[in-house]
This record gives sequence, structure tokens and C-alpha cells, in this order.
Amino acid sequence: MQLTEPQRQFFDRFGYLVIRGLLSPDEVEQVTSAFEWSINHWGAGEEHDGSRRTMFGGPIEHAPQMCALMDHPGVLGLIGGVTGDDFNYCGGDGNYYVGDTGWHPDGNWGQLWATKTAFYLDSVRADTGCLRVIPGSHHPDHFLRQNKIDPNQSLEMFGVPPSQFPGNTALESDPGDVVIFNHDLYHAAFGGGQRRRMFTMNCTRRPTSPAELELSRQYISVHSPGGYKVDTGAGMFFPTMLDTADEKRMKHLRQPAELHDELFPQFARNAGARAPHRGRMGSS
Repeated sequence: MQLTEPQRQFFDRFGYLVIRGLLSPDEVEQVTSAFEWSINHWGAGEEHDGSRRTMFGGPIEHAPQMCALMDHPGVLGLIGGVTGDDFNYCGGDGNYYVGDTGWHPDGNWGQLWATKTAFYLDSVRADTGCLRVIPGSHHPDHFLRQNKIDPNQSLEMFGVPPSQFPGNTALESDPGDVVIFNHDLYHAAFGGGQRRRMFTMNCTRRPTSPAELELSRQYISVHSPGGYKVDTGAGMFFPTMLDTADEKRMKHLRQPAELHDELFPQFARNAGARAPHRGRMGSS
């Protein structure tokens, strides 16, 4: 797919974009099966009891069917359409979400540097945990940032609960729909149940200057296995992602892998023999 100019303008202005039916029903079935295998084998999903979120890293990196999202024309066209065709793929997280997730951005990079592409594997609505966003809140001059307002405190400050914070938009979706948003955008979810399935792909622009290269190092230092002190056995990515990659996919992997191994040489693929990681990467 190729984004239209109005879609690009919408993303730049409001910080998000929803593409309906980007994955076909057959693709959804394959991805869902592979996700369940991955979270149970690599994310302690079998221990999930609904009391708290279960999360694991590299959600598309453990099964070939998931790795293939890095070759999917629609996914590549969507991410490349807002970040540039030569974007860097920098991992992500897979989840069984529980309950509400409060308002937050995923960093404050100050520009369109990083995007998060979200895949929900269950139908989600406004009252069942769909992604909510505050359009435009990624801009440094947005009133939230200018006035240092925490929308999680809206009941105390304005008499309305966070789920009703003025101007927020509920991005209801069904499996196959894909949401992409700027890392700096304020987002949340309310009313979720005990096993809401969602995974993400985190991607950044490819650095073109020394300043952007340093920004990429900063990003990878906090949004990577090394930053989480997790040894994947393959550096930045889990082995399946690299072992099934052709040169077209490696265009998006090579630079972040090299930067990761520079920052965390103890976790580089050639760092020596060790037991592969298995288990919960994090939960809250």
C-alpha cells in the first residue's frame, strides 16, 4: 500500500492513523496462532491469571509467520509512509493486557522520530479497552505539554474522569485493523478485560546526521533488549527474525542491530554461548 497525501497530513497533524483491514482474515488467523505460541513459549503466557499485564519483548521475532510482517507490503507501506521507506525496526512488545492503562506518551523525542504500530487480536471498543488518543498531543506546543497537565488527574482538576478527558478519541478496531501513532502522542485504554491481546512494532527514522545517530543510540539504549538487560541470544533481535531475513528485511534491521551491539557488547550475537532467554520480559 501507499499512503495518500491526506493520510500523511492527518498523521502529521493528529499523530495517528488507522488502516482498516490491512491484514486479511487468513493473515489474522496465522498471526494470532503464532502470537499465542510466542507468548506461551517466550512470554510466560501460560502463567497469566488476569491479575496483571503479561508482556514480552520482540513479539514478531519468535515465529516465522510473525517475522513475515517485516516483509508485508501493507505493513511496510504504512510504516514507511510516515517514517520513510528506509526506517529502522527496533523491536516491540506483545501483551495480554488487563484493565485500564492510564494516559502516557512513549517518550518525548520532540519530533517524528519513532512510531508504534499496534495490532489488536480481539475486537475492542470504547468500553472494552480500545486504544484512545489525544489528537495532536505529540506536538510540543500542545496545551497538555505547555501547561504540564496530567490527564490522569482530570477528575481532581476538572471534575471529569480520565476516560472522558476532553477531546480524546476512541480508536475502536477489529482484528486485521492496524493503528500507527507517534511515540510522543498521549494514549490510554479503559474498560479492558483480563486478557486483551495486542502487540506492537516500534520503528524509527533512519539517522541521516550525527545528531540523529546519537538520537538513535539514545532510543536503542532504552527501547531494546540490552536496555531491559535481556539476552536474546542474537543481540537486538531474536534468532528467528535474523535467520529468516533476506536483504530487503535486513535493510530495516542491520543498523539498529549494529548500534545495539555497540551499546551492549555483552549481548551481541557473537558474545559467546549462553542459554536462550525464555520467560516474562516484564509485567505491570
